[in-house]
Amino acid sequence: MMDNVVDATPYFLKANKDQALGERRLGMGVMGLHDLLIYCKKVYGSNEGNMLVDEVFKVIATEAYRESIELAKEKGSFPFMGSEDVRKKFINSGYMWTLPPDIREGVLRFGIRNSHILTVAPTGSTGTMTGVSTGLEPYFAFKYFRSGRLGKFIGVTAGIMREMDVDPNNLPDYFVSSMELSPEAHADVQCIIQRWVDSSISKTVNAPKGYTPKQVQSVYERLYSKGAKGGTVYVDGSRDSQVLSLADDAADEVVDEPVKQKTDLGAEIGNTCPVCRDGIVIEQGGCNTCNTCGTQLKCGM
Repeated sequence: MMDNVVDATPYFLKANKDQALGERRLGMGVMGLHDLLIYCKKVYGSNEGNMLVDEVFKVIATEAYRESIELAKEKGSFPFMGSEDVRKKFINSGYMWTLPPDIREGVLRFGIRNSHILTVAPTGSTGTMTGVSTGLEPYFAFKYFRSGRLGKFIGVTAGIMREMDVDPNNLPDYFVSSMELSPEAHADVQCIIQRWVDSSISKTVNAPKGYTPKQVQSVYERLYSKGAKGGTVYVDGSRDSQVLSLADDAADEVVDEPVKQKTDLGAEIGNTCPVCRDGIVIEQGGCNTCNTCGTQLKCGM
């Protein structure tokens, strides 16, 4: 399906079309990884958990590459593959040597349909919408607040607590949350997955408040030394506003419904702007807009 999407996509610039059709690059990934670990009663970031993650992504990578070789038999290689000489260079790249010999032999003999096949996208909205952990991330918390583009603060309770029938006040140890993990554990999971992913991946290394620049530097160095192609370190509370938080200043508890703000943060006229928390929401050009930071919070479309 994803290979067909490359052909079905409307390209507005010839250069973009030539590049996309020449590479036929895909970005197959996952979401719900933390749910899988919880179902298996493995702690995210533990040795046992990391062994399972390694095996899962090995299967995804090897089967995806074998399928792309099968597509090449049917439809041909991606055009930029070109000659046999290019195939030899392709199979001798660093990533290809992590894959089994039959895959390299298959590419050399039949070619491969897609130049890149794998990634892990963040899936923040889609994962939340479908009720699973997002991308490869651990749950930020099992009860937390999420701020939306309309200035509403939504209390979220992870559905997996109901599925696993656990006491929310006494969670098993395999219900570890993002902020309970060390930054090093976050980084190591990313690097294990990166071994099996041919493109870069989306992963946030969460660090606690007060994390120093030197400590942040050490995390980036750890990511680099273990083979990550990129990385993000986020220190809790380092920005005035953030999408996820463990508690809202104006709320007494986390619920499954939109939380009523005692401080009138929101998208309605007269409310305090939930983004900068300084300006007032006014009507401007048909939209409810902050008079300080200019964020458009709600439009009458």
